[in-house]
Amino acid sequence: MKPAHLLIISLLFSFIAKAQSANLTPTERKIVQSIDGDKQQSIDLLRQLVEINSGTKNLEGVREVGKVLMPRFEALGFKVRWVPMDEVQRAGTLVAEHLCPESGKCGKRVLLIGHMDTVFEKDSPFQHFQMIDDHTASGPGTDDMKGGLVVMLSALKALKESGALDHADIKVVLSGDEEAAGHPLEIARREMIDAAKNSDAGLEFEATARVNGVYYGSTSRRGSITWRIEASGRTGHSSGVFGAEMGYGAIYELTRILDSFRTQLPEQYLTYNVGLVLGGTTAQVNAQETGGEATGKPNIISPAAIAIGDLRCISNEQAERVEGKMRSIVAQHLPKTNATIHFYEAYPAQAPTAGNRALLKLLNHVNRSLGQPDMPELDPLKRGAGDSAFVAQYIPTLAGVGSSGSGDHSADEKIDLNSLPINSKRAALLIYRLSQLPPGGKLVDQVR
Repeated sequence: MKPAHLLIISLLFSFIAKAQSANLTPTERKIVQSIDGDKQQSIDLLRQLVEINSGTKNLEGVREVGKVLMPRFEALGFKVRWVPMDEVQRAGTLVAEHLCPESGKCGKRVLLIGHMDTVFEKDSPFQHFQMIDDHTASGPGTDDMKGGLVVMLSALKALKESGALDHADIKVVLSGDEEAAGHPLEIARREMIDAAKNSDAGLEFEATARVNGVYYGSTSRRGSITWRIEASGRTGHSSGVFGAEMGYGAIYELTRILDSFRTQLPEQYLTYNVGLVLGGTTAQVNAQETGGEATGKPNIISPAAIAIGDLRCISNEQAERVEGKMRSIVAQHLPKTNATIHFYEAYPAQAPTAGNRALLKLLNHVNRSLGQPDMPELDPLKRGAGDSAFVAQYIPTLAGVGSSGSGDHSADEKIDLNSLPINSKRAALLIYRLSQLPPGGKLVDQVR
């Protein structure tokens, strides 16, 4: 490249940097500079966290991640505690609080949430952090969501170094079982819900969605409910099937129900998956509901059939309405059969409320100040259920403000290391600007 071209490029970057700087306050410029200087430390912390196996059922591994994180929050001035979750057979919850030094003078109270566990248990062959190139790394939990934990800490560190943290009211709640929640959920998510009731805005640090290079903001995510159908019928020689005496048998009854779901339930933002089916002379699901056993013969009418699946909805109202339809379909039995459906404790939905959209609007104010394009609203069909829904029942909440990558929940999981600084800047400036808003009043009325 010719020297003249290099000079033009240098001047262009200098112009962009000055334009961005002009949109930031002196404190915000310090925040950005702190994050720019923190990239290698962030990568080093990410490597350390990923090398600790913290599959949900590896309780000691999850606790070890907590032991790495707790002193880092304490160094920033947070009061930290570990809440054991033995009663739900999980590792525990990390709670860190930086309360306002002058009550009522720190703007919005901000709740930051996330999780320390991954889907990769100790027996997974996918265990280690590995650099793929100079800006990409792979490893269990790199993007979901140990990268998000790094983004959170980098943002808080920048707030501390700029002096902005001294006038902020921030709570952090990190669950140890987001990937396989302990039950009952009112215990497993107790700290998170209590913190939400005493906060004004929530940010969840799972991965920031990015599609074809475009970052998206998540104002909503669908809830997840597990259902189970058990069908029964008379049994006997197959020559009597469909007859007045023997009827249709359990498998036909279950088939009727599932096909009626397929044809009668469709509506926007709704999905209902069938994940496991067993039927025959005998049918039994294992305790984990991940498999089971069935026996039968071609010439015996099946007396037992079981199906297990999930239901995902955009709102609790939609969930209640669809559950009613499903119960009605199940109740329309074929002759000489019976069936029941049960719905299990589940993750709630996070509806796209005006408050959530006001929070995204404020985030896009931050994007413009950073010289970044606005982040469109993510289609909730592209995001699974998560902890942000527990918080969003009480306060405006954004899901997914952490790192960005691909292949989550698979051995192809990767993180774009270049996403760490930009998403840390977004998060830090969003938290700072929330702390500058009046403490009273609704967010939707204060963001223009």
